[in-house]
Amino acid sequence: MKTPTELLADLVALPGPPGQEDAVRDYLAHTLEELGLPWRVDAKGNFLCGAENPKVIVTAHLDEIALMVAGMRHDGSLAVIPLGGVQPWKWGEGPVEVLPLEGGEPIPGVLSFGSIHTSHPATAIERSRAGNALTWGDARVLISPVQDIPVGSRVVMARSRRTLWPMGDKLSSYFLDDRADLAAWLKVIEAIQGSPKLGSGILFAATASEELGGHGALWLLGNTRPEVCIALEIGPIAPDNAIQLSATPTCWVTDGYAPTDPKDIALVQRAAQSAKTGVQFQALTRGGSDASCAAAQGLCARPITLAFPCENTHGFEIMHKDAMGKLAALTRAVLEALEQESTP
Repeated sequence: MKTPTELLADLVALPGPPGQEDAVRDYLAHTLEELGLPWRVDAKGNFLCGAENPKVIVTAHLDEIALMVAGMRHDGSLAVIPLGGVQPWKWGEGPVEVLPLEGGEPIPGVLSFGSIHTSHPATAIERSRAGNALTWGDARVLISPVQDIPVGSRVVMARSRRTLWPMGDKLSSYFLDDRADLAAWLKVIEAIQGSPKLGSGILFAATASEELGGHGALWLLGNTRPEVCIALEIGPIAPDNAIQLSATPTCWVTDGYAPTDPKDIALVQRAAQSAKTGVQFQALTRGGSDASCAAAQGLCARPITLAFPCENTHGFEIMHKDAMGKLAALTRAVLEALEQESTP
């Protein structure tokens, strides 16, 4: 298998808006086939490898924040609305692609907020001069030639902007959330494939439509009801989260949906000591993971969210280049600790 950075470069280049994650699924399928491992896809689009009736599910999500076509304006441009927590100021003007509903070549476009050389009260620039924040109602996607685009079509950032930007010991790109976690997820699978005992009760799930509220995980866990769900996520760096932008993984102790049980916080702490990765514990005031969203619905008993520290979340994100490897090592150590816990 490729290195985590090589996997990440491949993954960020692939579009995967909620409900249309085919390109990312295909990449995972090819990677697991090279390892000789079987995989399957469920009715919701979750990509699965491992136990049919798992005690533990390890998730990383397939999808990314994106836009959806809401209609066509009088000038032939497209009106868009957000899919997930995408903000206009995070994307700005630039190239985008409109994905056909059933595959095929994407249609190139440009995300536009209009000219600044005007004082017309209906323009985005005049609204901003009055102190109003930009909204997606101010945005247009321009395409040429003008053509009918079905409402509901996904709009994603163009391939030209989907590249890694190395800077010293850091890596930056759009969509590290959750492509860096998928790279770590793959490395965990690679690491434990020769350990039948450790892998026997574990299901690895690359989940669909997480950015819409964990929809893929809720569907999956509603059918499997595992004891433990370990979600691989981002560790947002913010004034109310005292963590460092380093390779040291984080563990969420709470978020907007569910807290982590004290015994599982202690278990993660022991696992970090065993793996020599260290761990940064953080309490989130906003956000959720596959694990916490499922726990809030009563679909798993023990939510654990492990993450890599990340700056500029839902934008041009920044991480330490070694964070994926450390997160994979911590995840494996947590799985080993859970196995020891259930061994008489």
